[in-house]
Amino acid sequence: MRSTTPRAAFRRIAGVVASAGLLAAGTLALGGPARAAVPEFTLGGPADTALHPYPATGTPQKAALGITVTNPSEDEENGVFDGEYTVRFDFGGLAGVADVSFGEDGSLDCERTGTTAVCHDYGIRPGLSTLAELGLSAAEGGKDGDTGTIAVTAEAEGATFRAFTARVTVGGPDLSMKRLPFRTELKPGDSQPVPITFTNNGTRAADGVLLTLRNTRGMEFTERYQNCEYGEDEAGMGSPGAWTTALCAFPGSYEPGATYTLAEPPVIRATERAFHDSFLYRIAEDGSDARAALRDGARFSPGKGAALALRRSPAVRSADLNPGDNQQDVDFRTANSADFAAYGDEAGGAAGDTVDVTVGFRNKGPAWVGYIRSGEDVATVDFTVPDGTYVVTKPDVCRGVTKDGDYREDQKKAPRYFCSTPMSVREDADFALPFRLKIVTVEAGATGAVVVRNTHLQAPALPFDPEPANNRASLVLNAEGSGATTGGSGSGGSASGSGGTGATTGSGAGGSSSAGTTGAAGTTGTTGTTGTTGSGSGDTGGALAATGTVALAASGAALAALLAGGVLFTASRHRATR
Repeated sequence: MRSTTPRAAFRRIAGVVASAGLLAAGTLALGGPARAAVPEFTLGGPADTALHPYPATGTPQKAALGITVTNPSEDEENGVFDGEYTVRFDFGGLAGVADVSFGEDGSLDCERTGTTAVCHDYGIRPGLSTLAELGLSAAEGGKDGDTGTIAVTAEAEGATFRAFTARVTVGGPDLSMKRLPFRTELKPGDSQPVPITFTNNGTRAADGVLLTLRNTRGMEFTERYQNCEYGEDEAGMGSPGAWTTALCAFPGSYEPGATYTLAEPPVIRATERAFHDSFLYRIAEDGSDARAALRDGARFSPGKGAALALRRSPAVRSADLNPGDNQQDVDFRTANSADFAAYGDEAGGAAGDTVDVTVGFRNKGPAWVGYIRSGEDVATVDFTVPDGTYVVTKPDVCRGVTKDGDYREDQKKAPRYFCSTPMSVREDADFALPFRLKIVTVEAGATGAVVVRNTHLQAPALPFDPEPANNRASLVLNAEGSGATTGGSGSGGSASGSGGTGATTGSGAGGSSSAGTTGAAGTTGTTGTTGTTGSGSGDTGGALAATGTVALAASGAALAALLAGGVLFTASRHRATR
């Protein structure tokens, strides 16, 4: 049966046209650059898939098997393979073991004949892409323990592919995690036991189990165990160290129908920085592949405390039959607060000069704030540009708006900027925003406002901040009496010498930085080499301040950082209008 969609047909026509164009271009060239290396793509998917045995009555349960292709190029713009390619599936190894069908996901145009299928598609973007989703169910007449394989190969002119073989097994362990009755409304210092309990609901024993304990920054375990290894999420989901992960190994055989619990439950505690936090607990059959996937390249080190042990409760090596019930999670709310203190800057220059300034805020704690579940931004820095100037360069997380805060299509010379934080801000974070301004007309004491507020302009109060008075600061240009009005920097440095260092020397209480006011005296005055060459310490070159501990890469699509079958769960969020 051949399935052809308008999209697939369009891609095929586009591929022919593109190939013809490239051929024509090649015939006109008398000589050209050396031929680029032939790209190599990798076919993949889950190495093992387990199926529920064929039932005595009713319809067999289906499992999904996604087939993927990886383009290793990191160049999103020029790394696209724009040729046509063919994918071949060989289902012969599943005879008597499983029945297979093509699902709706994926973009392949396939024709199936007996135990084989030949599929076509056009174009492979950099990164991981889904080729097809297969539906699998145990074959009638099969028995527990039957095993078969699916072989996947591909070919294309001008490219090579690494083949992939998936193993399919009928039956296996089915580890199911029991949900625990946690107290979720806490105070700093509150602790409670974590009596992990799971059951093997499958048809065969699990050969060793791997327990994953994953908690956000405000929660911690009171002991680190010797049969567990610990690592922090260096990417941070918005700031470094947002998550701590423990991987605890338990060798042995865990029998079907049996329930197991930790002999001595570990204790989890709300720290002094706790606020909105999450905890995830997951059980899976142990193995090198499972550990590597959970480590995800991060560094882990073993604990030095006692060993965690499992015991079998009174009666009540293949993939898990139902991975969806292997984990549970819980959200904690701790009675705590975080003080976001805004800071501004000072600089000076003559008409036509550019100056570098840094504005932002610091979290004075004690709590960190992380909206990991929803992926929403924690706060917005609202910066109004001083009169007589306009912005030359800005951080990527900032967008220009009108004076009243409305949408603005043209981002050049906007009078006001909204700058979004990530979904988490650490308790010691410095959210530093470097701007480069062009002075058009000199106005003594020209002032712009710096406000850290809620993401919704109509409700600016930060719900966790008990000190709203320091949420506002000022950016002052050519302050009266500073002696900086005749200086300047044609190359972008701050005429005041140190005026760009507000990120590290500004008032923690939210007032303007005192740095940059020494231009009237000393070697950083408005006359001489410093005032004209911009060699003062305030020149950030448009980069983020090195002292900032918040990663300023915007979160974009929200990441709910919850492991599901060893894979990060991704949730999309449409950002509300500020």
